[in-house]
Amino acid sequence: MRKVWGIGLAAVAAVGIGAGVVWTQRGALAEAAMTRVFERAMGPDALAELPDGLHVGLCGTGSPMPDPTRAGPCVAVAAGQKLFVVDSGSGSTRNLSLMNLPPPKVSAIFLTHFHSDHIADLGELMLQRWAGGASQAPVPVFGPAGVDQVVAGFQAAYALDRGYRIAHHGPAVVPPSGFGGAPRTFTAPPGKPTLVYDEGGVRVWAFAVNHSPVEPAVGYRFEYKGRSVVVSGDTGPSANLVAAAKGAEVLVHEGLAPNLVAIQRKAALGAGRANYAAIFHDILSYHTAPETAAEEARAAGVRELVFYHVIPPQPVRALEGPFLGRSRQIFGGPVRVARDGDLVSLPAGSREIRHGDLMRTFRF
Repeated sequence: MRKVWGIGLAAVAAVGIGAGVVWTQRGALAEAAMTRVFERAMGPDALAELPDGLHVGLCGTGSPMPDPTRAGPCVAVAAGQKLFVVDSGSGSTRNLSLMNLPPPKVSAIFLTHFHSDHIADLGELMLQRWAGGASQAPVPVFGPAGVDQVVAGFQAAYALDRGYRIAHHGPAVVPPSGFGGAPRTFTAPPGKPTLVYDEGGVRVWAFAVNHSPVEPAVGYRFEYKGRSVVVSGDTGPSANLVAAAKGAEVLVHEGLAPNLVAIQRKAALGAGRANYAAIFHDILSYHTAPETAAEEARAAGVRELVFYHVIPPQPVRALEGPFLGRSRQIFGGPVRVARDGDLVSLPAGSREIRHGDLMRTFRF
């Protein structure tokens, strides 16, 4: 018995000594970890590591409601070696870097509409693309009528900062000609998707959605080498979306759970927050319940449904069940509630749909 106790005490002592060594060396260990993280961040970008095909990175799956685990709405689409961004919600530019999808690699930005939560990071994205890559020309920013006003507003807000950076770093690092964005306005009438981008085998269609009183509001369909992805943007139930998504492989759709928002509204009323209660009531009319989105996905014949722009916040995965309701039974195919950093890959020349996590390095 004494021998057993002796072995046990020795093991405890060894663990204690090991823990003590770790504690005393914690700074050096942290520096080593930081070195590895930055080597990855400054090394080959994720585009070079992805197989040829169409890939969707969720750079922001949240909404205007505060959620420490989700940035504002943002969907990155990689096609071949081109990187596109749909919307630029608060915090999403940082997520792009954390996902190793460098902002300087962005070929174009597509805006679905001009609600603040979808454009909050536009100025930062344009700035990071310019300063991080010595861009010689502004980034193209596609959007419906009003996109020129939005881009001009951000450029005006960043005008002083532009001057500081050129003076500090010099025109070789931040070429004056590359600052800001170049708006590309299009019209997407109801009933027929509009081809807004067609380069290098990548085709992007815009289609009108129902987000009244926000008009115009659009979604986008991306196609590359036989693979297809649709991003809904903000919308209520929309026959136009169903038509535009026909036969697409992945539908990335916003989702609002009325049953969970009702809990928020009840709490607001109980606390005497009439303004919040009114907002929680009003948002029901221009978003889509997950079960309705599942019906639309089934009608469109898509293969997989992915929810983003999640309302309300879901700090724990256990809320996915109440959020989805009967969505999986209605749609029948794979249904996912996306989190920041999620990756959906559609390699060229196959029917495979793969899933990954581009923020795994930063998850603890």
